[in-house]
Amino acid sequence: MVLRRQLGKRRTADQRARAGRGTALLKPGMRGRLKTARRVRERPLRSYYRDRMNQADWAEELARKLLEIPLPRRWAHVQGVAARVRTLAPILGEDADLLEAAAWLHDIGYSPELVETGFHPLDGARYLRDVHQTDEVLCSLVAHHSCAVIEAEERGLAGELCREFPAVSMVLNDALAFCDLTTDPNGNAVSVYNRLSEIRERYGPYSIVTRFTLKAESGLLGSVRRTEYLLRAMR
Repeated sequence: MVLRRQLGKRRTADQRARAGRGTALLKPGMRGRLKTARRVRERPLRSYYRDRMNQADWAEELARKLLEIPLPRRWAHVQGVAARVRTLAPILGEDADLLEAAAWLHDIGYSPELVETGFHPLDGARYLRDVHQTDEVLCSLVAHHSCAVIEAEERGLAGELCREFPAVSMVLNDALAFCDLTTDPNGNAVSVYNRLSEIRERYGPYSIVTRFTLKAESGLLGSVRRTEYLLRAMR
């Protein structure tokens, strides 16, 4: 046992020495970039703990880290959406955990850490795919939540969105939209009509977001109505 410890220490020391030799040849500015690249590559390994918990717990922890401090109101909304998903358990069956995870993560693209295109469904989905190697279905739900492809068309990003994240189950997309569109920015349950009115008032008449809600209204209402129908059928 003592010999094993000594060998282990020797290997660790050798590895440190090799690492030092590898970076010593780099210019000072490049060393920092190499460390950053290593951190980006290693970060997904830290998320393997999600194998030991359900997806929703992992997603809640990640969303809290990204939203709670920089965007407390967005965090309140996300908590409300996740709570709404839990009320849909009768119609979700084995997909309940997956959809709750999507609810926690659907708005992480607003986090200042993740903004790339400025279109939060795409930025959030890319982060989940590239940094955490997240399940493809979960990434797709985040990318397409609440008829996001219609807003993507307004922004000239629809091709990228659909190519990188093909749409999945209509039932799951409907259910996520239902929860998003019946939860206000403070996390309270509201009607879909009040929610759409609030969004338009908040962004103003000339915003791309307002324009999107007008173009997508029939699709958004359809998602809510189909989900309500399934809920009534289960009673």
